[in-house]
Amino acid sequence: MREIVLDTETTGFDPNEGDRIVEIGGVELMNHLPTGRTYHQYINPERDMPTAAFEVHGLSAEFLADKPIFARIGQEFADFVGDAKLVIHNAAFDMKFLNFELKRMGLPGLPMSQAIDTLTIARQKFPGSPASLDALCRRFGVDNSRREKHGALLDSEILAEVYLELIGGRQPDLVLASAGTSRTGPRGPSGDWRPRPRPVPLGPLLTAEEIAAHEVFVEKLGAGAIWRRRS
Repeated sequence: MREIVLDTETTGFDPNEGDRIVEIGGVELMNHLPTGRTYHQYINPERDMPTAAFEVHGLSAEFLADKPIFARIGQEFADFVGDAKLVIHNAAFDMKFLNFELKRMGLPGLPMSQAIDTLTIARQKFPGSPASLDALCRRFGVDNSRREKHGALLDSEILAEVYLELIGGRQPDLVLASAGTSRTGPRGPSGDWRPRPRPVPLGPLLTAEEIAAHEVFVEKLGAGAIWRRRS
């Protein structure tokens, strides 16, 4: 199963009001393991950069002026994504912008059924708890100390670690060998990306009530319970 953990940065909140994508970052997973292949692209939005947006991601209009417009990289992006599932935090936001740009080029849009929303998963798994990416990093012990500002590739790498926790936890003892080490986009070749081992083990998932109920159950089984046998 191929998945792309994806993030975008934009000039604002609504493409229908003139806001545009300025950065795309993605990390490829195969069967929930990183392949080492990533996608990264800065994009010229062909407009000014609002102060509020600049304060979030630090990308100025001057920095983006010599970067390609979306129409020049849209097909390459669509080819990279293919029919992979897109793992996105608050998927409706990014999908809205991506589909606006793709349809503007005359390319097919990405169906929402292709997206896996980690924000929705987190809210279902931890109802009433903060579900921002930073909050989930704190919950799972994912290192986000490099995240001084939002950046699409860095955020997608961090989100990949959070996503693996949300669906059952990282497996740092596995050999996370990559199928390839190419980085798609202007940054050029780089080493493999892989989840970092959890710095502090997660606490037990059983509640005190569940443990007590299990002990009562074992008591009812008497001496024949396998839990009481010694090898």
